[in-house]
Amino acid sequence: MKRDQMIRQLEDPSKVWDVIIIGGGATGLGAGVDAATRGYDTLVLEQGDFAEATSSRSTKLVHGGVRYLQQGNIALVMDALKERGIMLKNAPHLVYNQAFIVPDYRWWERPFYGIGMKLYDLLAGKLGFGASKLLSREETLKRIPTLKTDGLKGGVVYHDGQFDDARLAVTLARTMESLGQFPINHIKVTGLLKERGGIVEGVTAVDQLTGTEYTLKAKSVVNAAGIFVDSIRAMDDVKTRKLIAPSQGVHLILDKTFAPGDTAVMVPHTDDGRVIFMVPWHDRVIVGTTDTPIKDPVMEPKALDEEVDFLLTHAGRYLSRVPSKGDVLSVFTGIRPLISGDDADGKTSSLSRDHHLTISTNGLITIAGGKWTTYRKMGQDTIDRAAQIGGLPHRDSQTRDLKLHGWCVGSDLNDPLHVYGSYAGDVKELAQEFPELTGLLHPSLPYTGLEVVWATRNEWAFTVADVLSRRTRSLLLNAAASVEVAPTVAAVMAKELGKDQAWIDEQVADYKALAANYMIG
Repeated sequence: MKRDQMIRQLEDPSKVWDVIIIGGGATGLGAGVDAATRGYDTLVLEQGDFAEATSSRSTKLVHGGVRYLQQGNIALVMDALKERGIMLKNAPHLVYNQAFIVPDYRWWERPFYGIGMKLYDLLAGKLGFGASKLLSREETLKRIPTLKTDGLKGGVVYHDGQFDDARLAVTLARTMESLGQFPINHIKVTGLLKERGGIVEGVTAVDQLTGTEYTLKAKSVVNAAGIFVDSIRAMDDVKTRKLIAPSQGVHLILDKTFAPGDTAVMVPHTDDGRVIFMVPWHDRVIVGTTDTPIKDPVMEPKALDEEVDFLLTHAGRYLSRVPSKGDVLSVFTGIRPLISGDDADGKTSSLSRDHHLTISTNGLITIAGGKWTTYRKMGQDTIDRAAQIGGLPHRDSQTRDLKLHGWCVGSDLNDPLHVYGSYAGDVKELAQEFPELTGLLHPSLPYTGLEVVWATRNEWAFTVADVLSRRTRSLLLNAAASVEVAPTVAAVMAKELGKDQAWIDEQVADYKALAANYMIG
């Protein structure tokens, strides 16, 4: 369904939605899909693009959380491992098995981490991705030949999941659409409707693309705004205590030659007590992440020099080829919506990653915290409460066994089009209409102009950043190369959207300013 068809649903002043969800990231879209499976009239409103903030800037892992296991949070790990298995089953074209090695340089590390990973396997049970095992020095180097060899004793291999976060967000939006409901991006909620003694009964919103304002009524309103949940809570009660203690995490993208092969590296203990990863992803290597408390959340956070240095330093301790700033193809920064504690001391690594569901005295439902791996469970819990608050007929969630849009098995993960699942062939068929767009947009990027057309026609992409950052992952894979192709992308989009040269020029300028945030130096 085209966006303008969805917008028409907002123009009927008499319509009362069963559920309006504020926020189109992992949590909001997960809740939207859950509500849609129950047959509720559901609207998801996202102020920017789907997954534009935190949900497109994860470490790309679907995991139980080795670090949470170290902290003794067994319940969180077990829930996440269960959800990890469900994600693989429901979206095998986007979620897949990833092997990790913990390299050991001290005699006690291999048995110590080996026992810990066996516990991880045990907690996963039937939904495990593969058994962990001890590796010799030779086996470890065979899998990751670029590890430093001095003092290397061996390693422990274990299995977790990996995915493409922004692509999964688009997949959830399309799943919700296929169920007859309405996810709409680039619409900002500006206020809450309150009638009947202050009870929340809807929202006011403005279309960021046209400036049109809407008044939208609902039986229940869900605040799933991620890092911005406190701003929505303040619309309900200006005196409400802040729920979120934001922390930013930085990731670096390096060339695949720094860690060739298909195995990731997990560094179990950094100088600040964190876990960092070096993970193969889309023929690159992701190094991350940091944990830096910040005062206020913003849509486009910027990496600090000391965070970049921290990651380069720790990667250099384990790799035979030490990376420098000049080797960084892109740096991206996300903000975690961590649940604050009353005794928080500024060390956000100790704050809760679990989700937190609250209902205000005026009936506003807020879902906060959590992580991508548990998005489905968060959505289910949220809609359970939304149904109660809104007096909706009881219907059970259907998401546990719901095959997501494009579901297919056996995809070739080396084919960039695998993220489209069963629709990969439809993308290729666009070549009949656009033979001139079949070549790569840039020799350093795996994408063609056909994907720009597909994103604009079928995936609600309305800006160059929508295409280059989230429908494709060009901005993350090589920020400089993405800037070079921005004019081409804008021109293709303009033809599809009926825009003029002034729009193209504005989009290119905006994108260049955005991409500067993803470059070092």
